[in-house]
Amino acid sequence: MPPALDLTLATAPLPRRAIQRWPLVVGLLAAALGALRVAQDGWRPPLLWLVGIALGLALYHASFGFASGYRRMFVERDMRGVQAQLLQLALTTLLFAPVLAGGSVFGQDVGGAWAPVGVSVVVGAFLFGIGMQLAGGCGSGTLYTAGGGNLRMLMVLGAACAGSFWASLHLGWWQRLPSHDAVVLGDALGWPLATAVQLAVLGLLAWLLRRLARPTPAARSRVRDWRSVLAGPWPIIAGAILLALGNLATLAIAGHPWSITWAFTLWGAKGATLLGWQPASSAFWQDGWPREVLAGGVLADTTSMMDLALMLGALCAASLAGRFAPTARMPWRSVAAALLGGLAIGYGARIAYGCNIGAFVSGVASGSLHGWLWIAAALPGTWLGIRLRRRFGLAD
Repeated sequence: MPPALDLTLATAPLPRRAIQRWPLVVGLLAAALGALRVAQDGWRPPLLWLVGIALGLALYHASFGFASGYRRMFVERDMRGVQAQLLQLALTTLLFAPVLAGGSVFGQDVGGAWAPVGVSVVVGAFLFGIGMQLAGGCGSGTLYTAGGGNLRMLMVLGAACAGSFWASLHLGWWQRLPSHDAVVLGDALGWPLATAVQLAVLGLLAWLLRRLARPTPAARSRVRDWRSVLAGPWPIIAGAILLALGNLATLAIAGHPWSITWAFTLWGAKGATLLGWQPASSAFWQDGWPREVLAGGVLADTTSMMDLALMLGALCAASLAGRFAPTARMPWRSVAAALLGGLAIGYGARIAYGCNIGAFVSGVASGSLHGWLWIAAALPGTWLGIRLRRRFGLAD
């Protein structure tokens, strides 16, 4: 019989450390000031700001990483991280289905993460798979580890912004490659049947992973008292549940699912304008919604606002855990891998209509076929990226 997988795993048991007061004060103060600023634009932005902070806390305390989960699956046949992702997907699918079927919630029109199925998705997801292994994090992983004090991941974030902006300049060419309009299973099959089919596929994948898994030590992480709630670590199953609920809250408040990497594109474009780039030189940036967003403030963009809140949530989580300890000492090969990986993450996410969150989780949960195509292309890229990691002296 295959081993039963322990989804309570988050990290190996860690010794408790004292709360780091000054980083925590900075994080809480920035969170409060940000909430006051976005509250000027109505009641929805501050709610999304709080959702972003909660997502950062959950990602950090549960160590919910997509890149590390895939790497453990390929290298060690440790399936727990990927099974937690499947649980997150199943819960998000169940939560999304009635909302998307109704078309609105609490008076807010809603739409799913629906995107075309085409060559650009395959190429972009493959590049993203390579990049997240070289970088050591996916889109959400880059944000929460950078917010938690990892200076290397700040370099990854900067490179991802550059890569995503670079891809936006080529987006017209990629969109002219063969593709098909978005295929939404809820529209094709009806939402009840589409949801049942998708849950059955996720269940089958979970069963296959269990069959293929290698026995692993039972390193458990339980929330025992209030100190564990504040300082973590949290069980990974708790992270999966909280991320699914946070995605639903984003859909209900913002009208669209949780996404990450559009902010990278916008931040890269704003940085380029500071260096003298003219938006009128790009077809993508000179008209319509991209032009309006680029002209506005960063906090006026929902994805940017939530990404920044996520990083602040991770900063508070790291401070509560006593693990906010930035270090600037990095081998040059690690720096090179961070920069190359970040470029691949940013470029790949832009042409693939999102990352592991916006394209895969939110796309699949929305019943969009492009989400399944994304992961089918990202996994081979991940396999190659793991092998390239070793060339840069990075551990498995």
